Amino acid sequence: MELDARPRSVTPGRQRWHVERVLGRPRAAEVLAAALRRIPGITEAQANPVTGGVLVRHDVRVHATDVGHIVRRAVALIAGDPTEAGGRPAPARPAAPAPRADHGLAVRPVLAVGGGVAAGIALIKGSALTRQLVAVGGVAAASAAVLRKAWHGTVDAPQDAVGPGAERHALLEIVGPHRRRLYRAGALSVACQVSELALGTLLGWTGLVLIKGQAAPLVGLGLTTASAQLFGLAGMVAAACAAVAGLSYASNLQWRRLGQDIEHDWRGRTYRHVQHLELGHLEGERTSRVAGALTDDVGQLGAFFAGPANEVLQLGTSLALLVPAFLLLAPQIAWIAFLPIPIVAWLSLRHQDKAAADYADTGERRARLGSQVINSLEAGATVKSFCTEDYEAERIDELSEAAQESSRRTDRSTLRHAETVRACTTASMAGTLLIGGRSVLNGTLRFEVFSPLIGLPQMLLMRMSRLGGIVDQYQRTLASYDRVQRLRALPVEADGTGGTVDVGQVRGEITLDQVSFAYPGRPPALENLSMTIPAGQVTALVGATGSGKTTIARLLMRFQDTDFGSVLLDGRDVRELSRHDLRHAIGFVAQDPFLFDGTIADNIRYGSFGSSDEAVVQAAMSAEAHSFVAALPDGYDTVIGERGAALSGGQRQRIALARAILKDPPVVILDEATSAVDNETEAAIQRTMLLFAADRTMLIIAHRLSTVRQADRIYVMDKGVAEQGTHDELLAQHGLYAALWRLQAGEPAA
Repeated sequence: MELDARPRSVTPGRQRWHVERVLGRPRAAEVLAAALRRIPGITEAQANPVTGGVLVRHDVRVHATDVGHIVRRAVALIAGDPTEAGGRPAPARPAAPAPRADHGLAVRPVLAVGGGVAAGIALIKGSALTRQLVAVGGVAAASAAVLRKAWHGTVDAPQDAVGPGAERHALLEIVGPHRRRLYRAGALSVACQVSELALGTLLGWTGLVLIKGQAAPLVGLGLTTASAQLFGLAGMVAAACAAVAGLSYASNLQWRRLGQDIEHDWRGRTYRHVQHLELGHLEGERTSRVAGALTDDVGQLGAFFAGPANEVLQLGTSLALLVPAFLLLAPQIAWIAFLPIPIVAWLSLRHQDKAAADYADTGERRARLGSQVINSLEAGATVKSFCTEDYEAERIDELSEAAQESSRRTDRSTLRHAETVRACTTASMAGTLLIGGRSVLNGTLRFEVFSPLIGLPQMLLMRMSRLGGIVDQYQRTLASYDRVQRLRALPVEADGTGGTVDVGQVRGEITLDQVSFAYPGRPPALENLSMTIPAGQVTALVGATGSGKTTIARLLMRFQDTDFGSVLLDGRDVRELSRHDLRHAIGFVAQDPFLFDGTIADNIRYGSFGSSDEAVVQAAMSAEAHSFVAALPDGYDTVIGERGAALSGGQRQRIALARAILKDPPVVILDEATSAVDNETEAAIQRTMLLFAADRTMLIIAHRLSTVRQADRIYVMDKGVAEQGTHDELLAQHGLYAALWRLQAGEPAA
């Protein structure tokens, strides 16, 4: 029993299938989804009896091909097919009443059998022409069935989609607002193909004039002699050649511009979406995977319309013109001329189904290879310090070999398909010549008709030989579209509903009210924490690594939201405030600040783009950065490379500190912002920051206690507040802070 279960899209961790067995059968859909959920490695399964669609989410470590086998065996199980299901019969269950849609399905086999009987009678008792027309009809019906099945099998609607547009094809979604350009490009392609077919016909007439002395259709144009016909044909061939060249140039240009517009539009919209993702989701994705979706996958969306889409339209135009022409003029050879169409279409779609998992596997292996290459390059100093160059090279070799073998497997399948298609088209061309030649010899087909037509199917079949490559690009495009949509489906940051924040009116009082928070899959970082950071004062957070200091800063910036409790700014819950306004009111300097590839002035001015050069220099002086910047050959115009690679760690911190000073926010958070500077520079920065802290709230997170001894209040953190007070008060308590102070001073701990 052949089960109709076909993959519609395959991406790492997710597959969409079309299963005829569940179409119109709610009970079968429910049983299939339940059976799949019980399989180890399958995290989610949904089956929709309205669309026949099945969504399977699985552990990315499970190979996509294995998931395909699981789906097919599960479908076989609910169908009661012991052979496909591995020899285990389906469990007995009460028969559900057939839905109304099944009546239509029951009638179709009857109609098919009746049509087959009628066709058989026509083939046996009909004339030769009738038999040929029935054969042509069979070829056309087979082609229509294969292509219709392919189209509906690739509709990538969500499983729970309802209402109008739920079955909208992915290609229509990709084109989006560029349909007008698509129509222009399509019209030019159709005109170009018509001109090309006309050129082929004119060349056939030229051969006819050379062989028989005249071409009958030209006599009606007043060209009665062979010489006149040859001169007339020469002029028409020249005009057709010019039309083909001009229309080909214009259509290809339009298609390429369409592809570029689609790529630009999708990259812009997707990148804007990525910029507004919740930080937790963005940090949970591989950077190389996100970058791949924004570059390679978005590029594939445009590349399909820049090339393969044009070829598909030209192929369709050729079919629309040649099939009626052969049926009217040479029905004797029409069936053999177009016989490869359903065969090639079926082979291409079969190849598409088999290649889907291979493409997903290849993409995953290449992503792992790219991620490892980036990681090993960024960790160059660590690699060299541990003398692991050969180890890293072997890791890359292993990953590259795995990706290469996956690509080879896919290439072998693609090449086998392409050569099989080529063999089919070549056999059809030979059959057309043989059967058409016999029809000419026995007088059933005029040579004047056969000669101009004989070259036209060759043009069509040569295009058919590229159908495998078109299907290949089509499958890649659907896979890329699914990865881009997966990225676009990640939730963006939700904005507050409590209105805007006037930065000039922010006093800077921060309150944490019974806050608890845990990162996914980790123990709690904060548990029932309450504290108040007064406005206009310098407050410090100290404590061991993992005590929750940086988490407080992330909650205040709304990089994360609390699990329980609330964080208040001037008495207002930060979750109710506009994220944009909230972050404008806070200057944040991280322990490992990020600097962009550009000049020092550009990095200081980042976020305050309208600041003058004088303001940039003043901010650098406040951050104790001016002295080393002025000593550089190009000063503030010095290009510092990716991530500020041309600067030391302390220099990068001072540039980031200058950036925050230039922003001039009412609240400043320094997360180990001076950990990479020497003691003398730290003392100078502290003096400057005390002046900068006047009339603003400053929160300093530090391990080095000398950094915070001048703070108005110090909180000692241990997943909550262990101690609090000034430096002198905490020393007098002889507690955790005093012990840390003695350790950093080199004294023995009590």
